[in-house]
Amino acid sequence: MGTRKMMWILFVLIATSAWFFGSAIEAGAETLNYKVYTWVIKQENTPIGDVEEHNVFSFVRGAFVVFENGEVATSYGMGIGEVAKSSFSFIQYKTWTFSDGSTMIIKTSQGAVEATALGGAGGWKSEIIKGTGRFEGIKGTESIRIKYLPLEKWEAGVKGYGDGSITYTLPSK
Repeated sequence: MGTRKMMWILFVLIATSAWFFGSAIEAGAETLNYKVYTWVIKQENTPIGDVEEHNVFSFVRGAFVVFENGEVATSYGMGIGEVAKSSFSFIQYKTWTFSDGSTMIIKTSQGAVEATALGGAGGWKSEIIKGTGRFEGIKGTESIRIKYLPLEKWEAGVKGYGDGSITYTLPSK
């Protein structure tokens, strides 16, 4: 059998295996929807000076997460970002802590928000990178849409509210 034909057969086997095992994992995944209310605990802005309204910033945010099954979690997150005119991008890590002490750590690699006259809105996808307690071994993703309210004089950064969902699998017990 020729090398080319062998490579083609190998490719088909790998692709078929990836599809089969990937769909088996996704088929066992659970989705949980939630509402979130978030605020800035601390934010530090540094102007770049090359153009007007260009800043880099670091932030710490708190949030209250209410799941459709009635469960709640608090969220503590930190990240860095860049503002350019009316939009900004950021990366963040956040930890959700549940009433039993179990946690999920979620990483947003690339988030973006657009500012509007009424505050702003954004959406992004994130990866669940670790769990503790009943979430030990969790794998999954988060998808979220947030609306931000206008910044008040006394606030370090904007507060917001939104809807999200996590899709995840847990290892077999």
